[in-house]
Order: sequence, then structure tokens, then C-alpha cells
Amino acid sequence: MSKPNEPVSPGKINSIMEGTSIVGEVNSDSNIRIDGKVKGTVNARGRVIIGQTGVIEGEVICQSSDIEGTLVGKINCQDLLSLKATAKLQGDINTKKLAIEPGAVFTGNCSMAGGVVKEMDPVRLQSAPRPEQAQAGR
Repeated sequence: MSKPNEPVSPGKINSIMEGTSIVGEVNSDSNIRIDGKVKGTVNARGRVIIGQTGVIEGEVICQSSDIEGTLVGKINCQDLLSLKATAKLQGDINTKKLAIEPGAVFTGNCSMAGGVVKEMDPVRLQSAPRPEQAQAGR
């Protein structure tokens, strides 16, 4: 039995092929690859792959994502969002981890780790040299 956030069929990929347009909501219990156009919401329990010809106008909610095509809207990834060299993303990102290849275009806002900023470990703060101490040691 799969956990609530894991894809039901991790080895299988649903596909929206080039030349296909969908308006509305797309829900997937596994991975999904989009090479066509979706105007609306894509909600997947696995990985969302937007191919080079793929376009999403709306919202993506997923475990992880590889973007080679275009996303106009917002994306919420629970783990890794990877913007490939051909990616064009205009909108808002909320993810735990972000990888951007040279050539990718991103315009918008990015929030990482759910927007929560963790406090630094006090032990590390005490042992870290202050800027004035580092300069004095020269």
C-alpha cells in the first residue's frame, strides 16, 4: 500500500501528447508528462514533466517536476523543481529544492522549504567568526 504522498504507480507515466489541449483540471495518481497544452490545474502525486513543446497556463501541484517547456502561473513542488535549459517559467514557485540550468528563464517569486526560515544552530553561531574578527586576524 502506498503512502499518501507517493505515486500509486511510480513506474508509469500518463501522457498528454503534442497537439492535445485540455481546459480544466488534470489529476494523476502517478507521474505525468505534458507535451501538449493545459489551461487549468495539474495535480499529480508523482513527477510532472513539461516537455519542450508543453505549455501549462495555471497551477501545478506535484511531488517533483522537470520543466523543459513553458509554465505561466504557479507551481507547488513538495521536493525538487528542476528548470531545464529550455524552460520558461513566469509565475510563482514554492518548492523544497530548486535546480536551474543555464538558459532557463524564470520571472516571478520563489519560496523555498514552504516559506519557513529555520533558525541557525546556536552552537554554529557561536563558533562562526564575526566579520570584524576575520579581518583582525589578517
